[in-house]
Amino acid sequence: MLGWFQTLLPKEDNFFRLFDAHAATLIKGAEALRKVLEGGDEVPHWCQKIVDHEHEADEVAREVLFAVRRSFITPFDRSDIRGLTNSLDDSIDQMQKTAKVITLYEMRSFAPHMRQLGDIAVDAALLTVEAVSLLPAMRRNHGRLNELTEKIARLESDSDTLYDQGMKALYQAHKVSDPMAFITGAEVYDHLEKVVDRFEDVANRINGVLVEHL
Repeated sequence: MLGWFQTLLPKEDNFFRLFDAHAATLIKGAEALRKVLEGGDEVPHWCQKIVDHEHEADEVAREVLFAVRRSFITPFDRSDIRGLTNSLDDSIDQMQKTAKVITLYEMRSFAPHMRQLGDIAVDAALLTVEAVSLLPAMRRNHGRLNELTEKIARLESDSDTLYDQGMKALYQAHKVSDPMAFITGAEVYDHLEKVVDRFEDVANRINGVLVEHL
């Protein structure tokens, strides 16, 4: 009877499977965001792709949070699981917010610094996916995990520099001729920089798990 009952419970490994699935949506979202920043007639298509990936991420997040409620055994503390899940979700939510602004203002062209921020987002997503994949054996992989989270933190610092450079260039280009272009461009820069901030939040969550469990 006990064995039958245990088969109904989520296995510990399922959490890691869900973390991997959640992180995978971040790569798809970041790659779609980078396509958006190429500009042109395909911008609405790629904005919709980001929305689709955000919905996919929401489904995974709901499954994780439901599993937390019904599981007796979890791979680490329930609060850490919720925190990591929320941080992963916030990352792609921020991508969706960026796409929403771009759609609202019907933007079709983007500055080079914006595209560079998109490149950083893709790099951060790739590092995040690798870091999440190493969590099942975090003790063995703690060195690489520390390296990955440090790299994400450096990318966030790089994004701050790009943001400042991009905002200055935007102001110089539009301060007299087109104030509205400055306002809309500044909002896009703000959202792009926050995308990378959210990836750093994920890295910080992973560091927190390492501190608690090593």
